[in-house]
Formats: sequence, C-alpha cells, structure tokens
Amino acid sequence: MTSAEKYYHSLLTFGIMPGLDRIKILLERLGNPEKSLRCIHVAGTNGKGTVCSFLASVLKQAGYKTGLYTSPYIVDFRERIRVDGEMISENDLNEVTETVKNEIEKLRSEDIIITEFEAVTAAAFLYYKNTCCDFVVLETGLGGRFDATNVIERPLASVIVSISLDHVNILGNTISEIAYEKCGIIKNGCPVVTNSAQHPDALKMIKEQSETRNSQLIVADVNSCKVLDETIKGSNIFYQGRSIFVPFPGKHQRENCITALTVIDLLKGQGIAISEKAVREGIAKTRNPARCEVVSEKPLVILDGCHNEDSAKALCSVMESHLKGKKITALMGMMADKDIDKVLSMMLPFFEKVYTVTPSNPRAMDREELCEKIKKHGTSAVSVVLDKDSVKRIIESVEEDGVLIVCGSLYLCSDVYNLIVHN
Repeated sequence: MTSAEKYYHSLLTFGIMPGLDRIKILLERLGNPEKSLRCIHVAGTNGKGTVCSFLASVLKQAGYKTGLYTSPYIVDFRERIRVDGEMISENDLNEVTETVKNEIEKLRSEDIIITEFEAVTAAAFLYYKNTCCDFVVLETGLGGRFDATNVIERPLASVIVSISLDHVNILGNTISEIAYEKCGIIKNGCPVVTNSAQHPDALKMIKEQSETRNSQLIVADVNSCKVLDETIKGSNIFYQGRSIFVPFPGKHQRENCITALTVIDLLKGQGIAISEKAVREGIAKTRNPARCEVVSEKPLVILDGCHNEDSAKALCSVMESHLKGKKITALMGMMADKDIDKVLSMMLPFFEKVYTVTPSNPRAMDREELCEKIKKHGTSAVSVVLDKDSVKRIIESVEEDGVLIVCGSLYLCSDVYNLIVHN
C-alpha cells in the first residue's frame, strides 16, 4: 500500500458526510481544476462502472486523451484514476496527494473536515487537469445530488443507468426517492441520457427532473437491439445500423452498451468527431473486471461483484442462459448492510454448494453468519478462511466441466484477484 493510499484511508474515520460545501472549498484552494474539464457524468445503482468504461474506451479509440474516474477499485487503488486506460503512476499519485493533503490540513485547522472520497475526487480532478485531458468520464460514488463528483457545473451529458434499491439507509426507501438523489447530477440545460429498461418509477422521476431543469432527455430504446449470438464471453448485436460486439454476457450489459452508444451519438451531435471504427473497436476492447469476468476456463471460474437485487438478477440470467445443467459452486462473501436474504433467495437455487468467506472490508458480514443464513435456505454451505490456499483448494475441487462463481461483493472479487489472479 502506497503512502498516498494510506493517507486517503486514514480519512475513512470521517465516513460519509453529505453535502458539497467542503469539496467546493477544497477545490477552490486547489484552483478549481474541475472547471477546466469537459465531463460526462454517470450515476445509477448498477452498471455505471461499465457504462463509464465503454465511454472512456470509445473516446480513447477516437484519439482523445480521456480520464476515467471510478470506484471501488478491484486490485490497485490507482485504478480509480486512469487516463487512456492507464492507472495514475505512483509518482503522480504521490505528487497530487501531497498538494491535496496540504490544503486538507489547512482546512482541518479551520474545522473543515474532508472525507476520503472528497480527497480522492479532488486529487483526480487535479491530475486530469495536469495531464490536459480532452474528456473525463466521471462515475458517482454514492447517490448523485450530494456526491463529491457533482461539483462539476456543465457536463456534456448526465447519464443515469439502472436504478434499484440500494443504500436505503442513506438514499431513501423507495425507487422514487433514490432516483431523486441520482437525478441530482442533472444540470440546467445539459442533456440527460437513460434507457427504456429503467424502472418505471425511476423513469418518471428522471423525466420530471429533466423537465424541471429544462434539460433534453434522451431515452435509449433497448428493445430495438437485435441479438445475433451470445456466449459467456459476450454477444454480437445489431443496433440502429451498427454491428457491435459487447464483450460481456447478459441482457443488462447490452442495455449498458446501448446507453453508452446513445451518449456517443449525443457527443457526435455536439460536434465531437468519433468515427464508427472507434465506436466498434472501443466497445469491443472495453474491460471491466469482476463483472461476469471469466478468469479461468478449465475449470470455468467467473468473478462477479453482484451485491444487490438487480445485479443478482443479472447474474442469475447469465447462469440460466449459459450455465444450465452445469454443477455450479459459489465462493461468496457479502457486506452486512445489503439485502442479503433477498439476494440469497435469488441466487442459491443455481448453486450446488457455497463456500462463505469474510471479505476484507469493515462492513463485511462474518463468514459464519452468512454460512448459517445459506443453510437456512436449504443449500449446502461451508465457512472457510479467505486465503490463497483455501481459494486454490476450492478451485481444485471443481470438476473440469463444473463452474466456480465468486460473487456477493466487489470487495470479495478484489480479494480473490489479489490471491490468485495477480499473485
């Protein structure tokens, strides 16, 4: 762990504190780097990281220097701040962190406390300005209205992907309430993109908030997509005159792709030059770890960070379509603040056996408790310590034509990456 990462994690003590006043003050002290950037801003519950990755990849293929800001990271903290697909270097991270840290310490003496996400967001803006990015694709951290990324004033597009019940203790107890928070990224007179698969209550709120802010709303029609073929590694689709390879399986990923294509067409309409070759190659070359990602073929090992009802539904759809009849073992760990019973009730019928672990996160549910929950659903479960030997033994126990799915949390996928994929 770098000194910069240790510093940001030291700010975790201050937790989540809604409001934009603090980061606005911090950015002002840093010379307002965000004001020099052309941003596409993406919010939603599920799929926003994938849509961001699609957009950044296409813009890079079109020849633009493109910043990408996402969270959480899977293997390396520096994944959160990328330019043209490359993580920020340790030297550059240390440099911008030192600048941001100096201002944070001054603010602390004035009783203005900066949170971890605010600090990282400020550092990212500073880095994107220093590297002269043509465009920056910004993923919100939590919600939208009070998210630190929402300090940008006039995005080229505000994109709102699939909204479902998540973080209800912070964002609201209904789809409408959560959608209202996500719609906080809509700015007066700036275009908004969503898709027709959006929950009706969310779509109603998006329409209302777009009208209130006099913002053009474009709803991508996911039903006009024709699927030519699909495997566990992705699908070939035909959409509005384009033949596109979507490098991830599942209907939800096609919807994410169509949302991204709609944003690209909006940018082209704003006079930004993006060739069809750049679109096709950018989509096909997109990588997004731990989203139904195949990391081994014999046996088949899939990492998927599904953690709530909608993402569980998406994984179930992939299993139903591509893994029917196969013996599926799961390695599962979840955060205690999720709707665990709902997710389990959806996914467990697909699993022959589940190994439970405790992911490396203070919000994680203890593996023994998760194990007991799974047993109550009638599925065979064993609690194991999360280490390299355990994961290796589990993989070795899977039959050659069987499947191991690592799921329940992106934090768990990160742990497994570090234990077996990048070790």
